[in-house]
Amino acid sequence: MSDTDTTGPGTGTPPATPAPEGDAPDTPAAPDTPEPPDQDAADASRLSTAPREERDEAPLGGPALGIIGWIRWFWRQLTSMRVALILLFLLSLGAIPGSLIPQASVDELKVQDFKARHETLTPVFEKLQFFHVYSSVWFSAIYILLFISLIGCIVPRTWQFVGQLRSRPPAAPKRLTRLPAYTTWRTAAEPEDVRAAALAILKKRRFRVHTAGDAVAAEKGYLREAGNLVFHLSLIVLLLAFAVGTLYKSEGGKLIVEGDGFANTLTQYDDFRSGSLFDADDLEPFHFRLDKFTGTYERSGPQLGTPRTYQADVHYTEGAGGKERSKVIKVNEPLVVGGTKVFLNGHGYAPVVTVRDGRGAVVFQGAVPLLPIDNNVSSTGAIKVMDGYRDKNGKKEQLGFAAFFVPTYGGGEGGANRMFSRFPALDFPVLNVGAYHGSLGVDAGVPQNVYQLDTRKMKPFKDAKGDVLKKTLLPGEKLDLPDGAGSITFEKEVKEWATFQIAQQPGNGWALTGAIAAIAGLAASLFIQRRRVWVRAVRGADGVTVVEMAGLGRSESARLPEELADLAGTLHAEAPTAPEREPKTEPEPEPETESEHESGPAPAAETADTAQTAETVEGAEK
Repeated sequence: MSDTDTTGPGTGTPPATPAPEGDAPDTPAAPDTPEPPDQDAADASRLSTAPREERDEAPLGGPALGIIGWIRWFWRQLTSMRVALILLFLLSLGAIPGSLIPQASVDELKVQDFKARHETLTPVFEKLQFFHVYSSVWFSAIYILLFISLIGCIVPRTWQFVGQLRSRPPAAPKRLTRLPAYTTWRTAAEPEDVRAAALAILKKRRFRVHTAGDAVAAEKGYLREAGNLVFHLSLIVLLLAFAVGTLYKSEGGKLIVEGDGFANTLTQYDDFRSGSLFDADDLEPFHFRLDKFTGTYERSGPQLGTPRTYQADVHYTEGAGGKERSKVIKVNEPLVVGGTKVFLNGHGYAPVVTVRDGRGAVVFQGAVPLLPIDNNVSSTGAIKVMDGYRDKNGKKEQLGFAAFFVPTYGGGEGGANRMFSRFPALDFPVLNVGAYHGSLGVDAGVPQNVYQLDTRKMKPFKDAKGDVLKKTLLPGEKLDLPDGAGSITFEKEVKEWATFQIAQQPGNGWALTGAIAAIAGLAASLFIQRRRVWVRAVRGADGVTVVEMAGLGRSESARLPEELADLAGTLHAEAPTAPEREPKTEPEPEPETESEHESGPAPAAETADTAQTAETVEGAEK
């Protein structure tokens, strides 16, 4: 056996394989004859389902493209993967100002406040549509181009992939030794038996296989391209879900005090936002009532004041005549009614106050929600008496009280500038009020914040020192207004309130499905390798079967040689290496015995020598 022969399956430099019987030896090509294209490179290129780019190399000074040519060129550029990635990057880049700059569709008050604080930037931002990013012309153009690019990229690749699924793996290249993973050995098994064993082994490993000539062709890893297509289809689903959710969404907020309720109609919302194609008739008909809000907090340790229990007990009714049901709404555990979700967002306190005029008649009584300004729920707000009050002269007038409330009084006098709360629970509630009278400005028809007191058209009640009349009240105490103008009493009751976000966004389910599918498709396209394996078994010139195995992957990977070695080891168990043959040598002549000389005639050569010797002796004697 020559030095290049192998004794078992392995990888490395292949041995010289004897040509099959009947094959003519390879003859060198003529110098002027061009070499045929590399079949291995062609096989590698066929592993990809990406659309082939047809480059028209026209000579210099050739005819112009024309309108149709330019349209085709623009379409090829738009549907290329490079342009799709650029558009995706621009879309994410364009979302940055939408996250950093207040959006009019989300909070108009924040936009107005931003414009007041940045008078120089406001004209520039308005021209660039930075306050309406997601409905701007430039963002919509990027969005639509990306959508078209993805569709134009996916459709041809899908057809090519379907065509590859319907076709068979290509036949084995002529020279398997040129492939990146290769092994060979000689076996005593018949070539047909080796190919049958290879076919069974590759089928068991879930390869697509078939016999082509003297070799078995197998292919595996189609899920790689399938995952790539799923990833791009998922991006389209995400874009569609985003568009549907933006166009048909509705979202609003509502602050509800314990004992009060909410009906899902436009007039009930404190603030409401919707998409351009939303119809008020699409609101889900339901009603719910806040029975009780429960909030408990950590009493000691480094997490002092951290909420432990944060839930709202409600009763709700679906439709006009539906059955009333109970539900506990917690953070990230919303109430779901049809396609609408009710989320628990915030919490605060609403001290109950009673305002009387100079004659002692009650002109206002109820719980006044105040907005928290710190983690210990120190709260500020306004108490407004708009109707029913008359001064000592009988003239109609409006009252306003600037209120500051702390659930656990920690000391200080004078409201927000000095008072503070030590704990968010109602351990030691205190209310500080400052009194004003005049016009609240609500009759002009201009909307105003219900939690702020506009004192431009109001006069403060003065104390003995000439300052604004203020007083810190404990539950049950009251503040008497000067000159018999009336009084305000802090009742011995403090209710709690909760804010709810009522959202209806039809594209959320599709967006979640698309996101999960995109992650799965991306993982498949990254971790699954497309590869082909060929097993050739032919009879050598000496009658021994020569087995060759080779593998080709779409990209360089250390797993391909390992997988080929594993397959070769399994096949080698079915077709083991043939034993080496001993070289043929002529047998040595056996030594002659004395009996043979005595009994048999001497050979002719020996007789001649004897006669010559006798003549020589005779001549010497003469």
